[in-house]
Amino acid sequence: MKSPPATPLLDTVRFPSDLRKLPESKLPQLAEELRAELIDVVSQTGGHLGAGLGVVELTVAIHYVFNTPDDRLIWDVGHQAYPHKILTGRRDRMRSLRQENGLSGFTKRAESEYDPFGAAHSSTSISAGLGMAVGRDLKGGRNNVIAVIGDGAMSAGMAYEAMNNAGALDARLIVILNDNDMSIARPEGAMSAYLARLASGRTYLNIRDIGKKLTSYLGKRAENAVSRAVEHARGYVTGGTLFEELGFYHIGPIDGHNLEHLIPVLRNVRDHGEGPVLIHVITQKGKGYAPAEAAADKYHGVNKFDVITGAQAKAPANAPSYTKVFAESLIREAREDEKIVAVTAAMPSGTGLDLFGEAFPKRTFDVGIAEQHAVTFAAGLATEGYKPFAAIYSTFLQRAYDQVVHDVAIQKLPVRFPIDRAGYVGADGPTHCGAFDTTYLATLPGFVVMAAADEAELKHMVRTAAAYDEGPISFRYPRGNGVGVEMPERGSVLEIGKGRIVREGTKVALLSLGTRLADCVLAAEELDAAGLSTTVADARFAKPLDEELVARLARQHEVLVIVEEGSVGGFASHVLHFLAHRGLLETGLKVRPLIMPDIFTDQAKPETMIAGAGLDSAGIVRAVFSALGQGTAAIRA
Repeated sequence: MKSPPATPLLDTVRFPSDLRKLPESKLPQLAEELRAELIDVVSQTGGHLGAGLGVVELTVAIHYVFNTPDDRLIWDVGHQAYPHKILTGRRDRMRSLRQENGLSGFTKRAESEYDPFGAAHSSTSISAGLGMAVGRDLKGGRNNVIAVIGDGAMSAGMAYEAMNNAGALDARLIVILNDNDMSIARPEGAMSAYLARLASGRTYLNIRDIGKKLTSYLGKRAENAVSRAVEHARGYVTGGTLFEELGFYHIGPIDGHNLEHLIPVLRNVRDHGEGPVLIHVITQKGKGYAPAEAAADKYHGVNKFDVITGAQAKAPANAPSYTKVFAESLIREAREDEKIVAVTAAMPSGTGLDLFGEAFPKRTFDVGIAEQHAVTFAAGLATEGYKPFAAIYSTFLQRAYDQVVHDVAIQKLPVRFPIDRAGYVGADGPTHCGAFDTTYLATLPGFVVMAAADEAELKHMVRTAAAYDEGPISFRYPRGNGVGVEMPERGSVLEIGKGRIVREGTKVALLSLGTRLADCVLAAEELDAAGLSTTVADARFAKPLDEELVARLARQHEVLVIVEEGSVGGFASHVLHFLAHRGLLETGLKVRPLIMPDIFTDQAKPETMIAGAGLDSAGIVRAVFSALGQGTAAIRA
């Protein structure tokens, strides 16, 4: 008689407290089951895969050694955290990942007590962890704070600002550098692991502690001298590092996939560590899944895919993606103008600049996850007569706003800002939603702010930006595919600050900025059928505003509906400000601004978000009927 199959270990682990009951010898098996579960989940949901595959063993080791959630564990960036979510009570909801009313694709405080800090943008973990550590000390606590930073996040200046502060405070903080690109060093097998374990253990830490206690009797000058001598002596043996210069005790590199190496080091740091410690762990992005290991991006972000082959589902290609249209248009302009250069902040494929880089490798600059530097670097290029296109997602450009203001706008430098992922982005949720760029750029003096209504308009705006040399200029466009309009071979140079009339009417005017234009046209067709003759206009520019066009629409129509996929304070606010100062709101004109609601919107399909905001054709029609004081049924009757 056959014995029943053994229960998978992962089925016995709902929370980290269950994990900590397992014998250490069982952890490799658990890690393999966790990796298989992660692959199965993401194959059904899509999302970030490669980074999670790389931290499976590290996740198991951290939760095994540390007493989470009392010990605070911060993941930076949050897309490393899928294995963490599976082990912290969310396994049964993982197939709702990145879907409406489902789990976030990143860490989220409102989702679990095991997520002490939300992270979707990178390089925040050390700052947040230091704040938690200082808060703990002020309360007299003894719990550990662990920040796991990796996947390129150490290229951002904020991480080093935090480390500098942590070193100065001598705070008890554990930073784990997940080096998944082998960009700093590589482990050298058992000897490297042995040295790391030795360095993290009682011997060296006790020597360091004895030195500190001894010098407390001798005064500050002697204390500094002894501390330097101890660290200098260690430098002769293991080599000094930048991290040590910042005040961190540096351990590693160690193999992040070897639990026999990881767990003793983590235990030693937990039990004997004082002051800030950095553990340098080497992992392989995409580890354990052959298609991911073989892919250039290690399956960083994927659509749904076949687990056996790794083949990803492809969206129907009815029209080219806006990102591809931008890239091809920029390449076209760069062939005509050798001064055009491109700058990206660690997003070459996401912004389309990988294509530009293939065509012009010496004119393409990826500065890493460093948006602030990217903007000021572009400003420097502009001072030398070049035409930099700093292609940065809407939500990432927020990180460099001070540089946009001080280093670009005040100096009137002609930096071009292609803004991808403008508007709703769907599954990535509120942290990646491009809601604010029109608002925060159109408020700046001298800034030209454009928004493409379709893929053909995007071509025009790329050429317009290339030709404009009077100051900073931006153009926004959404994630996803265009609407299928006829495409010119090359874009035309637009007249700055001038919109266009798409269709003429007499009673209702729909003034659109950006890609809601197609819905305005659909709404106009329905309104015309209901006897409401409707004009549709494409503003093209949020700044400078086409005042002549706006005034004409206000004077010649009974209703004016302003439509934009952006936040309060943006295009509609500028239009209303103009109308108020011209006295055009006192003529009986009925105005309705349609914008994104003043909330942070959780993940859902973009079309669901747009409909919920009333920015689709049905919402526009409702707004017109509301302005006229009549319901849709009455109008249709």
